[in-house]
Amino acid sequence: MIHLSVAIGRFFEALFFAILKVAGAIAGSVVGIALVGAILFWVARMLIVRGKR
Repeated sequence: MIHLSVAIGRFFEALFFAILKVAGAIAGSVVGIALVGAILFWVARMLIVRGKR
């Protein structure tokens, strides 16, 4: 019976870490996309300001 509880505990631990890994990858990609968007917005703004002169 002890072996079964250890196996169940390890299963839920692996499941928990897999969920954290996926959530971390999603959060990292969202932050990366937001950073790229901010840089593109800044570059476009600089080009527009430069064109008005």
